[in-house]
Amino acid sequence: MELKIVQMPLGMIMTNAYLVADASSGKAVVIDPGAEGARVVSEAERQGLQIEAIWLTHAHFDHIGGVGEVVAGLSHKPVIALHPEDKWLWEADGGARLFGMEGVDKGPEPDLWLEAGQTLQIGAFSFEVRLAPGHTPGHVMFYCQQAKVLFCGDVIFQGSIGRTDLPRGSYQLLLESIHQQVLTLPDETRLMNGHGPETTVGRERVYNPFLS
Repeated sequence: MELKIVQMPLGMIMTNAYLVADASSGKAVVIDPGAEGARVVSEAERQGLQIEAIWLTHAHFDHIGGVGEVVAGLSHKPVIALHPEDKWLWEADGGARLFGMEGVDKGPEPDLWLEAGQTLQIGAFSFEVRLAPGHTPGHVMFYCQQAKVLFCGDVIFQGSIGRTDLPRGSYQLLLESIHQQVLTLPDETRLMNGHGPETTVGRERVYNPFLS
């Protein structure tokens, strides 16, 4: 049993979108298509994967800006999942105007509202929704114990953490989220984040200067 993970840095900020699939069934989801959604759909088609859902860790523009193109490129409407505490940010186009942008192609309104502890499926693989506020109020992470991987969005990076100077960010909340929802996982857990290279819980526990 294999969990296929395709990391795709997209857009002007090179946000990591992820195609995540049960290799046996070909059933897949897209996590955080922030731009260039057509590229994501093309890659899924090239690999013979069927996109069933779009999971959003949070609603900043560089994580939702490719949703519209993904939806437009599919023959069916995928489920779009977001935590309700980030609905305000989704409605504000992910804060795009704060960065001098007119708006983003965020697609249809989310139709699956996530909650802490919820279980999501990709084929034979189960994912736990972990609420991790601080970067945004409704930031979530997706943890697959079977594959020892956490899709952590902008909560934690290799040697760094998410920014908290944007609207409704909280440095204290972010650190609490990391200690409670990330560092409680086994050291070998892979951290697939929103920007930059992947890392592990063990590496960040030892070397991340924000956690010392």
